[in-house]
Amino acid sequence: MTVVLALDTATPAITAGLVRRAPDGSVRPLSERITMGAKGHAEALTPNIGAACADAGVAVGELGAIVVGCGPGPFTGLRVGMATAAAMGLALDVPVYPVCTLDAIGYDTAGSVLVVTDARRREVYWAGYRDGTRVSGPAVDAPADVSLNGYTQIAGSPDHAALFDLPVLDRQYPSPSRLVQVADWDRPPGALTPLYLRRPDAKEPRR
Repeated sequence: MTVVLALDTATPAITAGLVRRAPDGSVRPLSERITMGAKGHAEALTPNIGAACADAGVAVGELGAIVVGCGPGPFTGLRVGMATAAAMGLALDVPVYPVCTLDAIGYDTAGSVLVVTDARRREVYWAGYRDGTRVSGPAVDAPADVSLNGYTQIAGSPDHAALFDLPVLDRQYPSPSRLVQVADWDRPPGALTPLYLRRPDAKEPRR
């Protein structure tokens, strides 16, 4: 049994949780702390990690792995979670598994589901799923440019899901358990590469 710390800061749900993963892939949630806010990721994430460990009665040194959502998400919030996961993995000498945040929302859904989250600039990050497996995306577009062809339900950010003419699933943000379940445990963890999908707002000044 491995105790896994799951983190995600790609959405307004600043998420930290502990999950116990068995060798057969089954998972049991131990604790979770989620703070809602489009800003304040840096201030909220570390306290959430400490509180989740305390709630589960698990010392940080007992962690066997870390899973972190790698987006897509806004630049500032996303890098907080990924930098924290990378630093903790290095300090604890445990593997860090990157996962697509949208995959954790779309995991274990039935039928054809569109998952959307806030990309700001009046756009959404989106990906399409068939029976929980991603079949399109991730991408970033204006809502009017996202094709609904074939999708029968929508999940993700409630405010942005409401922009589409589809039944809404009660699946808004990635949970620690689903983050752990979508990680590829059969291979060594891949590189921690954030899915920004577009350039950051900050630009290098011209000479």
